[in-house]
Amino acid sequence: MHTQDNRLGAPQGVPVQGIARQACTNHGFTTQTVANRGFTTADILWALGIWSVIICLSPVIVFYMLMVA
Repeated sequence: MHTQDNRLGAPQGVPVQGIARQACTNHGFTTQTVANRGFTTADILWALGIWSVIICLSPVIVFYMLMVA
C-alpha cells in the first residue's frame, strides 16, 4: 500500500493508478528524434573538463602510488 503524501501530483506521462503501459515509458522526459541526435556544446565541454581533470591528476596519482608502494 502506498502511504506517501504526494501533494504535487504525478509527473506528465506517469499513470496515477495502475501499471504503466508501453505508451507511458518516457515518464515526462522529452526524447530526441533521429533528426536532432548528436552532441551539444555542453556535452563536449563536459567531456573536455572530465578528461582534463583525469590527465592533470594522473601524474599526482602515479607519484603517490610510487611513494606508497
